[in-house]
Amino acid sequence: MTPNLASFLYLISSLCFIWALKGLSSPASARYGNYTGMIGMLIATTTTLFMPNVLSLEWILSGILIGGSIGAFIAYRLKMTALPQLMAAFHSLVGLAAVCVAASTLENPDSFGIGVLGHVPFSNLLEMGIGSAIGAITFTGSVLAFSKLQGLLSGKPLSFKGQHILNALLGILLIVLIFLFARTESSFLFWALTGVAFLLGILLILPIGGADMPVVVSMLNSYSGWAACGIGFTLSNPLLIITGALVGASGAILSYIMCKAMNRSIINVILGGFGTPQNDDILSSSQTSQALVKTGSAEDAAYLLQNAQSVIIVPGYGMAVSQAQHVLREMVDLLKSKNISVRFAIHPVAGRMPGHMNVLLAEANIPYEDVFELDEINRDFSTADVAFVIGANDITNPAAKNNPASPIYGMPILDVEKAKTVLFLKRSMAPGYAGVDNELFEKENTMMLFGDAKKMVEHIVKSLD
Repeated sequence: MTPNLASFLYLISSLCFIWALKGLSSPASARYGNYTGMIGMLIATTTTLFMPNVLSLEWILSGILIGGSIGAFIAYRLKMTALPQLMAAFHSLVGLAAVCVAASTLENPDSFGIGVLGHVPFSNLLEMGIGSAIGAITFTGSVLAFSKLQGLLSGKPLSFKGQHILNALLGILLIVLIFLFARTESSFLFWALTGVAFLLGILLILPIGGADMPVVVSMLNSYSGWAACGIGFTLSNPLLIITGALVGASGAILSYIMCKAMNRSIINVILGGFGTPQNDDILSSSQTSQALVKTGSAEDAAYLLQNAQSVIIVPGYGMAVSQAQHVLREMVDLLKSKNISVRFAIHPVAGRMPGHMNVLLAEANIPYEDVFELDEINRDFSTADVAFVIGANDITNPAAKNNPASPIYGMPILDVEKAKTVLFLKRSMAPGYAGVDNELFEKENTMMLFGDAKKMVEHIVKSLD
């Protein structure tokens, strides 16, 4: 394949990726966006395989076969509740790939057409150093985020005195090491800067709590994109540069939008939870609530729902855990058959990653026109007869508006407490992922429905029949 033809096909592939991003911006066009992205990736992969500098198709095809089989197996076994940690795990692989490519380029620069060993240009060494540093931070940061989301580590912020000063010093040291490596082409300095970046990735994610974890997943997505972009410069591959920049920029924009939705400073999150409350503050906050709540049964809930004129459903992580979206669709159909208005309210960070709830509702064929974002529907809770909350704890907690000492203070929430009746479906009185008690449970207009979300909704459906 000639270089001109390869460049043309890479350009087509890049356009497909841009169209894919545009399609993924709306639930109505998300399927089209996915197909366009797959076509772009097929063109990119096929073009690369036929490049003249590819020496061994056997090794590449073996890698595709093994990696594809593992990916297909994971996708088949994956539960939707595990999607956030899977994303974090995949980001870690991109980061590790960036480190491996930089290391192999340093050892065999002539194979990549950037000079001979000991005489690599300063600009190429600088790209290697930056790419390896971003990749190493992405790798360890993603592994730590995976551990927190999987429950292997506590979701609460883990910090120690002087941590931010240590992070700042390590950041300065990393910049100095990258510069010295680019000047000397020293293998020792390369691995030293990579080691510092590995440590910095851990220290940046360690103090970030569960409430900010959706932003972390988005931010790591951005880091992995920039790491891929760095690989593209090292390999002189324009497609990798473009796609890496697309992922990096879109992830950064999404992180900024999410921080605005949560009233968080993106700079504070990037710097490793700078300004977040310490563990003791969170513990004291989570121990203030006592279980003086009104409880009800599925029959009680069915009676209230079928006598309502307007119902707003707020899905959360509890719905994802119990896979209740399909039976919830049955409940919605029954209510609509009784001429009851039913809508869904989605918080920007509902679940544990952006769009988590939208995917689950789409899986249950919930019509797009019934799904509304926070800004579109929040004022309607004051006129709703019933707010049906299904496992959405932190995003409905009035402490975000009323308690300046709360770790989630300032985060915009769905104003479900303004509805005439709040039906809150939950397994227990345990706090949400942010570790904060929900004072909504003790409100006079709140009825708690304790139990598994799927089974409870099934009982409600039977009572509605």
